[in-house]
Amino acid sequence: MRKNDTPTRSPFEQMQFHDGLQAPARAPRPTARPDLRPDEARVVAELLSRPIDFIDSPAFHEREAQIRIYEKTIAKPDISWYQPLMDRLTRSPNQSVSSGQIKRLSSKQERVLFHQFNYAKFRIRRIQEELGMKGDRPASIEPAAEQVREMLRWHRKVEDLRTQIAESNVGLVIAMARRTRIRDLEFADLVSEGNMALLRSAEKFNADYGFKFSTYACQSILKAFSRLGVKASRHRERFPVEFEPELETARPFDERREMLDQDCAEEVANIVRENRCGLTDVEMSIIRHRFGIGEGGEPDPQDQDRSLTLGQVGQIVGVGKERVRQIQVKALAKIRRELESRFLYREEPEDDPRPITN
Repeated sequence: MRKNDTPTRSPFEQMQFHDGLQAPARAPRPTARPDLRPDEARVVAELLSRPIDFIDSPAFHEREAQIRIYEKTIAKPDISWYQPLMDRLTRSPNQSVSSGQIKRLSSKQERVLFHQFNYAKFRIRRIQEELGMKGDRPASIEPAAEQVREMLRWHRKVEDLRTQIAESNVGLVIAMARRTRIRDLEFADLVSEGNMALLRSAEKFNADYGFKFSTYACQSILKAFSRLGVKASRHRERFPVEFEPELETARPFDERREMLDQDCAEEVANIVRENRCGLTDVEMSIIRHRFGIGEGGEPDPQDQDRSLTLGQVGQIVGVGKERVRQIQVKALAKIRRELESRFLYREEPEDDPRPITN
């Protein structure tokens, strides 16, 4: 685990503790150490509760293996293109994509990365065995301070290398998701499932066989897409929903809303025309010019298209645009009070006091 595991990190760093990748086999033992941060204490407790898996290699058991394995450094990829590209492809998955920004690793570079990745896990496993961890049995010996620091150091290296491997191959998932033809599946869901399959493949890939990682991960990604398609198909069979255009458009509600808006506009026009809210001449002029209400009080579409700005109305009235805005707010408040008193707080008509005569 890194020091700051926040949602602003890359998409692969946010998936590192997903179920199936790093879920502990059993509840980790509590590790209370005053010299550890809470996140470091959780990592140590997890490492003491279950053995870590790795792909062994003869190079790990040679003399000075650590120096030879880490003497080469592979530059981290630039994935600043990832999120903008995902935003475009989510809207239109079939658009053309330029692959100039995606730099792929060679076979030698992949071999170096995977050797470094698995060697770091190999070193953690050695410390676990020193603490009495065998099979699925947790550690039986309390680790020393030096062993705890070593586990944390190698664990951070594992996390960094896993992220680098995944981000170096993120273009593979996007390319396969664009070529996949599965109905009723969102592009973002395909990419998310493919990213998880990519991380699982990184845990099981053996670079000593001489194959490219993309060749190995491709099958895992396709199987993940297939499982997602089957799951979505079963969900549709269990909860069938037919498409009804009339319900999607909701035309009766739209028509009712349009009629209500039109009635409100006509009522406001009548209030302005009859001046039932006590507008002054300046307020009346500003309301008519600002909202395109004709002299007769009826809203004219042509007048509405020619509604003036605050500055233009200020030139007609002879005041600044800020003063026009203040007068407009005051006039609209008067109109609103008139509407509320007429419709919201309208009193019920009293009974006729005249006696009933036969």
